[in-house]
Amino acid sequence: MIFKGLLDDARSIRDRDPAARTTLEVVLLYQGFHALFYHRQAHWLYQHKHFFLARALSQFARHMTGIEIHPGAKIGKRLFIDHGMGIVIGETAEVGDDCLIYHGVTLGGTGKDQGKRHPTIGNNVLISCGAKVLGPFKVGDNSRIAANAVVLSEVPDDATAVGIPAQIVRIAGRTTHFADDVDQTSVENPTLEKLAALADRVEQLERQLAQKEN
Repeated sequence: MIFKGLLDDARSIRDRDPAARTTLEVVLLYQGFHALFYHRQAHWLYQHKHFFLARALSQFARHMTGIEIHPGAKIGKRLFIDHGMGIVIGETAEVGDDCLIYHGVTLGGTGKDQGKRHPTIGNNVLISCGAKVLGPFKVGDNSRIAANAVVLSEVPDDATAVGIPAQIVRIAGRTTHFADDVDQTSVENPTLEKLAALADRVEQLERQLAQKEN
């Protein structure tokens, strides 16, 4: 069962990465796939209470791939870890199906919570490079986390989180399936929008004042 799931992982990466030519290339050369290969086995050991062996395997995988996934983390089907270097996924994190995670991402805790300490990522979620998602909350289905965002609270379905700390931007009029759309740059910045609106208002007031003085 583990290895059938791994074949689905490899095929999914092949289909979504324009640089991948064959499934064999993914299996042999992709560090993101190697991290999943080790994690699926480490998680099985963890579930069967072989905690030391599970952690030992996960640390070996970290050394080999530069990707650290705690063996307790629950990873769904067809995860695509692109590049992958510097990714950290904590013990109580959960990742849904068909997600895409870029390098430098952290699914971590804040140090203030007990028990469930790490985020739950829904299905079809894109988490862009350098993003940090910290705390035991849900990131909704079909959502996006923009590059270098720091997410500290829940993200609704079909929304984008942008900035530090992250603010939510709803994706208007459509539900994104990231197997087809992996654009990390077409996101709105709510802070810039507010600043632009403020600048327009100041300009308008200056014109009104100039008219009264004349």
